[in-house]
Amino acid sequence: MGKVINVIEQIDSIAVKHPDWIAYDYLGTKNTYGELKAYSDSLAAYILTQGLEEDAPIMVYGAQTFDMIAAFLGVVKSGHAYVPIDRHSPAERLTMINEIANPGMCIAVEDLPVNLGDLPVLEGQELNDVFNANKNVTPNSFVTKDDNYYIIFTSGTTGKPKGVQISHNNLLSFVNWEIGNLGLPERPVTLSQPPYSFDLSVMDLYPTLVMGGTIKAVPKQVTDDFKKLFEILPTLGLNVWVSTPSFMDICLLQPTFDAEHLPALSRFLFCGEELTHATAQALKLRFPDAKIFNTYGPTEATVAVSAIEITDEVLKQYDRLPIGYLKEDTLGFILDDNGRMANAGAEGELVLSGPSVSKGYLNNPEKTDEAFFEYEGQRAYKTGDLVKIDDTGMLYYHGRTDFQIKLHGYRIELEEVNHYLNNDPLIQAGVAVPKYGKDQKVAQLVAYVVPEKNEFDSQIQLTVAIKDSLKDNMMEYAVPNRFVFVESLPQTANGKIDIKSVIAEVNA
Repeated sequence: MGKVINVIEQIDSIAVKHPDWIAYDYLGTKNTYGELKAYSDSLAAYILTQGLEEDAPIMVYGAQTFDMIAAFLGVVKSGHAYVPIDRHSPAERLTMINEIANPGMCIAVEDLPVNLGDLPVLEGQELNDVFNANKNVTPNSFVTKDDNYYIIFTSGTTGKPKGVQISHNNLLSFVNWEIGNLGLPERPVTLSQPPYSFDLSVMDLYPTLVMGGTIKAVPKQVTDDFKKLFEILPTLGLNVWVSTPSFMDICLLQPTFDAEHLPALSRFLFCGEELTHATAQALKLRFPDAKIFNTYGPTEATVAVSAIEITDEVLKQYDRLPIGYLKEDTLGFILDDNGRMANAGAEGELVLSGPSVSKGYLNNPEKTDEAFFEYEGQRAYKTGDLVKIDDTGMLYYHGRTDFQIKLHGYRIELEEVNHYLNNDPLIQAGVAVPKYGKDQKVAQLVAYVVPEKNEFDSQIQLTVAIKDSLKDNMMEYAVPNRFVFVESLPQTANGKIDIKSVIAEVNA
């Protein structure tokens, strides 16, 4: 298909021409493009009567359901950006995002776990009535150009998440690149597995919808139950797969996860963490005729900015897979340790510049100024990723410049984890560090902890109690996997905890 000019209008045009096409399939419950347009139009019409401030974002809370997608589209049709918040987030995170984002309202597709004070909340039967009100809106109110389209909150230091602002132009740059370069079939039938608060979900959501395809939702209660997962996958008729490599590793545990049992599956797109040679090799053996793409990109540059097809030749040539070539509209260069631009072949921090780079963090000018700047008339972002670029433009990922890690596809700031460790009543002092596997990926998050005096009979009981306590305040995926109890933590000469020596010990 040709280039998309406006994401919202493109989806609407499909709804007008083909209202009966299936847009969303939740384990057999199907919703059409006609319903998607009707629901989102009616919601937008309602929001436009609420007198919200022009640039106020709208929080949307829930899981992977059709109503969430309809809410996202309704919000952007009303001229506002949506802030997706997954129902599995801790209540404290919801409260913090509410304080930082200063939203105009909240759409609760599922019941909120906390009271958000004076914030107007549209929920329950009232939300259903709004969706079914059969109202119309015109494109005059739609989010467009440099308006914020969505704001995804990532981990932040001192326990405060950062809201990455992604505009319609940012999203458009990404969507056109994916549909033009990653060989998607016509009207793709696409796996939708990551939560909508994780920007990997954008890789399955919008390219599928602008092409008139069908999103096949596989919610958390299915992915948490391997028996159910392996029963459901062959029934979905998928031809496009989007996930982290970690999720693929789970699927490869099932011997029948192969081309014989999923014959339509012809495209695999990976992002969110490093794709290892072993995972790609195993997948290629199971699906020899499928195209496998390794992609890379930070949330701040809209999902992904580089890609490479992992062919048999690439597997033969590289032990550690490259992350590909940058998309045509994006410039990447390397800064050395002194902050100077380095030559091709040198390792250093990757800086990205181009139309998919975010304007910065919502209501956080200090963090924005640290990471973003203007470069030759374009927005630029310092990724914090150590990368090498060869003289052909191929990118090779070599890890993080700071203490931010990826574990099972989720980005975790160690300072955020440490903030919660050191504020836990059972812990006197603590530090979390990554333990790396043989494939250079983070395999575990290990916490070294000096415990407070306690009445527990064993370290196992203490560990369980600490984990339960931490889960009340932080995302479950960021809770350390293993706890090592010590009498004291090593310190540097200036009195700070010596994290590097703990990392060295864990990885000895």
